[in-house]
Amino acid sequence: MQIGIVGLPYSGKSTIFSTLTHHKTEDFASKNKTEKGIVRVPDSRLDALAEIFQPRKKTETTIEYIKVPGLEAEEAASGSLPAQFIGNLKTVDAMLLMVRHFENEMYPHPFGEINPEKDIEFVNSEFLLSDLAILETRIEKLEKSVQKMNKPEEKKELEILLKCREHLENDQPLRLLELNPEEEKLIRGFQFLSLKPIVYVINIAEEDISKTEEIIKQHEALLTEKTALTALCAEIEKEISELEDEEQEMFMEEMGIKEPALNNVIRKSYELLGLISFLTVGEDECRSWTVKQGAKAPEAGGEIHSDIERGFIRATVVTFDEFMKHKSLKACKDLGVLRLEGREYVVQDGDIMEFRFNV
Repeated sequence: MQIGIVGLPYSGKSTIFSTLTHHKTEDFASKNKTEKGIVRVPDSRLDALAEIFQPRKKTETTIEYIKVPGLEAEEAASGSLPAQFIGNLKTVDAMLLMVRHFENEMYPHPFGEINPEKDIEFVNSEFLLSDLAILETRIEKLEKSVQKMNKPEEKKELEILLKCREHLENDQPLRLLELNPEEEKLIRGFQFLSLKPIVYVINIAEEDISKTEEIIKQHEALLTEKTALTALCAEIEKEISELEDEEQEMFMEEMGIKEPALNNVIRKSYELLGLISFLTVGEDECRSWTVKQGAKAPEAGGEIHSDIERGFIRATVVTFDEFMKHKSLKACKDLGVLRLEGREYVVQDGDIMEFRFNV
């Protein structure tokens, strides 16, 4: 799964990307370069299990973040998003939109004022315009083809695209349009930007860290379906990431921070994509695995190895909370809370699983 990091100039895109991925980047040299990095998804449940099993290896699940260049206010305001920017964003599964909430005379805001709502409205409007342009081109071709050939599949596509166009013309992103599974499948190939989920990350000043929750509440009106909202100070997050573990704890205690805010950003990205984690445990390795919400047991096994899905027999399952009451799989089995589940079992977030299979 890929998350594209976007935002207006001087919003903190490069700082967040380099902090998330521990990747040093030079803003000017990499201004027009797409950069990618794999990020581990923090999971306190996995940490707790590793404490119990003391495995040789602990492996978190991951998400790939991409710093997407090309969204410059001057270019976008000219009437259309740069082709490079659209191309880079089309392949991502969701977006992380950095929104500026701090003053800095050295780096003036491209619109001349600090206004998070205005920035978000601008970016979302540009996504709508980009999608409309794609729709207009395709609709025009379909209308001509339907008049000549009258193919049922083209008539169906035209009907759905006209529905999408009407929605966009009402200034509503496609992520808010109710679509049935067939319609979703039909428009998936267009990779519409306004259809993608978005995490809004408000980049605040250091002196506003104590007001983080208050700032989030002030902007909760921005939230709609398939969006998430959080706030952090990118510069402070960068400082935290560069410290050793003990120094991190001392620094965060001084700042009144419970954990790096980026952990929350990563979790929100993960949840927004409709992903959950199941866990496997043992002396060799404790590991978290990613599946989509609604995935069944064989599909989860397939994340470990295709042979497990192909030859799936059953899975033994215990919830994380139930396991932590007893602290061992044997105890869970003896007490009858370690269950046997079949092919139709829907995996739940935090399930501890072991698979039986034969190929």
